[in-house]
Amino acid sequence: MMTSTDPIADMLSRIRNGLAVGKQEISLPHSKIKESVAKVLASEGFADKVSAATVEGRKILTITLSQAGTNSPITYLSRISKPGRRTYAQAGDIPVVKRGRGIVIVSTSSGVMSGNQAKAKKLGGELICEVY
Repeated sequence: MMTSTDPIADMLSRIRNGLAVGKQEISLPHSKIKESVAKVLASEGFADKVSAATVEGRKILTITLSQAGTNSPITYLSRISKPGRRTYAQAGDIPVVKRGRGIVIVSTSSGVMSGNQAKAKKLGGELICEVY
């Protein structure tokens, strides 16, 4: 197995690929940052459920994208801050995605949260990705 230089981009690609083939659930290797991003997706209504389990000594993160018979609300996922070029924003400069229909996920000093939550708490940070 090859190690990824950008695990969050790998996670977003797995979600994108799962949506493309109509999967309702995807599994990927666990990390705290991936779990935080997935929980923000779930709390904002872009994913249904997030769970972590240990299988054969390895932690696996499972993201349920949608319920049976329904379409996922995610139409676009994009990484903003990349390992070669990190992107940061102050609270007032956090972008609005699709006039509020989408979200930006931000890594702040108080944890990973949506751009709206970060603005409300007046926190800036690294712009991880945008989703709509």
